[in-house]
Amino acid sequence: MENCHAYDHFRSQVKPALTSKLTEFQILGYNSVTENGLWEFLQKKKWKKVKDEIYLHEIIQDILAVKVSDYMSFATIEAYKSADFSLEDENAWKELLK
Repeated sequence: MENCHAYDHFRSQVKPALTSKLTEFQILGYNSVTENGLWEFLQKKKWKKVKDEIYLHEIIQDILAVKVSDYMSFATIEAYKSADFSLEDENAWKELLK
């Protein structure tokens, strides 16, 4: 179960900005990015240090400023962290190299 982030109460208000950013990703060919994935990226990277006082326009600005390369780097690292295989296993190497 995920922990609540201090900015989660903004999520419903900034849904149009999230949708806009996801549309931008899709136009650029990144169709696998989800709203939850984007929100997780923002929580873990952009908003790692929570401000005591933050305004709605700052949250929206952070969302719209996300670069595809930053998100994809984050997603790649997260995928490696949760990998279901060990690189010491020969079968895992074969599966990886298919």
